Amino acid sequence: MTPTQQEPLFNHIRFIMVEPSHPGNVGAAARAIKTMGFNQLCLVKPKSPTIITHENAIAMASGATDVLENTVIYDSLEQALAPVSLAFALTARPRYIGPPPKTIRQSAQISASHLQQHSTGQVAIVLGTERTGLENHQINQCQYVCYIPANSEYSSLNVAQALQLAAWELRHALLELLDLHQELRTPGKIQDSEQPATQEQVQAFLTHWEQALIGVDFLDPNHPKKLLLRMQQLFTRSQLSQNEVAMLRGVCTAMLKTARKIEATQTDPAAPSPR
Repeated sequence: MTPTQQEPLFNHIRFIMVEPSHPGNVGAAARAIKTMGFNQLCLVKPKSPTIITHENAIAMASGATDVLENTVIYDSLEQALAPVSLAFALTARPRYIGPPPKTIRQSAQISASHLQQHSTGQVAIVLGTERTGLENHQINQCQYVCYIPANSEYSSLNVAQALQLAAWELRHALLELLDLHQELRTPGKIQDSEQPATQEQVQAFLTHWEQALIGVDFLDPNHPKKLLLRMQQLFTRSQLSQNEVAMLRGVCTAMLKTARKIEATQTDPAAPSPR
């Protein structure tokens, strides 16, 4: 089940691309937001009115064609922001005059809090053109400037890449807000053998391990020093799974079996040598 099926807050966020010129970036943007559970992509004055049906857009959408097909095209940023109650201008360039700056993570947290407090609220992430980004008059229509804390010597990101990071941060913030932490993990069935080993299982293995070390003459039971203690700390720190304990006990069994064969060979020269 997707977050939008569980909780409508995901439907209260739109991603606005201003004057996009490359169809591939629009398709990649559709894919980026769908992977994070969102569905609202808006374009403002794209270079081509048929940009969402371009073959490169469809190819880069890679299965997110429903988001691409439902993309809304506006004549101005004012129209795209009309129903929005909180907007963030995503830009890498510092501004000396304008809305207060926030990191993309802070912006996501502010967005989640805004939607929690206002049931009819709408949040927008606004991205500029591939070449020049957002203009000052476009930024000033937003309540905040948000930025991705990238490498200061090379902070330029492709617009679809930037949008992907923004969508991830928003997803994370919303799922934390909704207490859906399990959705932050990739779904999959955990095998019983991968469950953490119990203390009883670990202690039984350590006893077996001690016997094996003695059997191969690695440990002198009369003078153990701190060897067993250090090994116990090693295995405890490793937080062994049930499968790992079973594997290590198999190693112990093989060690003891080999030790007995060697002992038998030494006491009976006619006995077959261990392999």
